Amino acid sequence: MMRKLCAEFVGTFWLVLGGCGSAVLAANFGGDGNPLGIGFVGVALAFGLTVLTGAYALGHISGGHFNPAVSVGLWAGGRFPASGLLPYLVAQTLGGAAAALVLFQIASGAAGFAIDGGSAGAFATNGYGELSPGGYSMASAFLCEVVLTAFFLVVIMGATHARAPVGFAPIAIGLALTLIHLISIPVTNTSVNPARSTGVAMLAGGAHVAQLWLFWLAPILGGLIGGVFYKWLGHDRPDLVGNG
Repeated sequence: MMRKLCAEFVGTFWLVLGGCGSAVLAANFGGDGNPLGIGFVGVALAFGLTVLTGAYALGHISGGHFNPAVSVGLWAGGRFPASGLLPYLVAQTLGGAAAALVLFQIASGAAGFAIDGGSAGAFATNGYGELSPGGYSMASAFLCEVVLTAFFLVVIMGATHARAPVGFAPIAIGLALTLIHLISIPVTNTSVNPARSTGVAMLAGGAHVAQLWLFWLAPILGGLIGGVFYKWLGHDRPDLVGNG
């Protein structure tokens, strides 16, 4: 179990450092209109690539969840034991927080760097209302996070099913996360992962912490829905599936 928890810590660290790091350091590099900035598409690809590479590197150790909502969804879908939930969630959240601290130290090396706690997407945070990049309401943000996380679980469970093509699951999962970001960056700055949301919100402080509840509740609810739905849809049986 200790090796599994270490793998979940490292994998979540990699996801947050790569995904949020691309948003903080590279999305708008050089200012508005600078062609060196990677923009929304680049950030979406960065999140997808972290999951793809992390799953190939660490998935055989821990299952490659790197996300509390994924762990809860896989439990709901019969792919993960309840006894592992709390340890996995703690390891994932700590990994995300550690990555946020490292990213803050890197970003602080630039003259004039500061987190504007009142702005949307500050330090790659998630938000709704005035903290939504596109000004979307709490209801829109909640629905977006629930639906996209549910579909993420469907892709994960389908791609890792024993009857699915072997060896391609990380590619499908990484591309799904890229697509999710392409859809929802304007809405919530994309969470679908409470561990990804927590560390950066704590450093941004203020209203970002006050809104953090949504980015735990909505993804976990979406994970539960997706896990239960695919368990029925894929007709999962213990002899046909692994741990996810």
